[in-house]
Amino acid sequence: MVRRLALIGASAVLAAGCGGSSSSPTAPTIAVARTYKLVAFTPARPVPAGKPATVSFVIQQPNGKPLTQFKHGAGPHTGVHLIIVRRDLATIVHRHPPEGAGGRFAQRVTLTDPGPYRVVVDAYPAGQPNFQLFGSLRVAGPYHPKPLPAFTRSVTVDGYTVTLHGSPKLHAIEADAIDATVTGPNGKAATFTPWYGALAHAIFFRAGSLDYFHTHICAPGAVGCTSVLAGTKVTGSSTRPGHLTIGVLVPAPGTWRLFLQFEPDGHVLTAPFTLHVT
Repeated sequence: MVRRLALIGASAVLAAGCGGSSSSPTAPTIAVARTYKLVAFTPARPVPAGKPATVSFVIQQPNGKPLTQFKHGAGPHTGVHLIIVRRDLATIVHRHPPEGAGGRFAQRVTLTDPGPYRVVVDAYPAGQPNFQLFGSLRVAGPYHPKPLPAFTRSVTVDGYTVTLHGSPKLHAIEADAIDATVTGPNGKAATFTPWYGALAHAIFFRAGSLDYFHTHICAPGAVGCTSVLAGTKVTGSSTRPGHLTIGVLVPAPGTWRLFLQFEPDGHVLTAPFTLHVT
């Protein structure tokens, strides 16, 4: 899914001759790359902590026109995914905003912690692979970055306990899987409700560089759930309540933060884990 599309136009003027021409060859002239980009992005100024703000943007095509045709249908790989993460990876917001007139997307979000944030727009255009565009915003107030927690096998969020099993030995650009179990406040296996087209979402950010990757966990036989990186594919699955097989595929070694999101019993939860990739 980490794929930046660029349409590059180039023109070359070639000098040709016969016999003893002494003229120097003419170097080719390379035009500037034409790329997709975010335009009309807001907010342009810091937003107040703990109060709703609207993030809006248009995806401009290389021809200068707004992108208005996106994939639709079953599965999570549709439309636009909007992901906002604080630079220290302490908090994340994940939404799928609706498309408005003229290709404008707008989403109300509430960010409670001051500091700088990276904005990821993961777009799924019709008829072509997805790509990401990036922006930034700031929440007003003093920024006190938090150190990244060490790896732990279990995280409890709102009474739900997520436990990773085995010893993850992860390698960059190699598909792998991590098994996880989720139990509710009553100690029983959690039942997952489809949310944004998947039973669970695994969102990965690399500490420091904020490199990004995103995989999904779906029911057996689900369509539009496979993620691709450099020709390698990965798919997560869930075959029974309380169990998740998380597909892992990240582009670089380092320390990564996994945000595992799921909706048990109608309540969206985010369980964060720190992973080390060689």
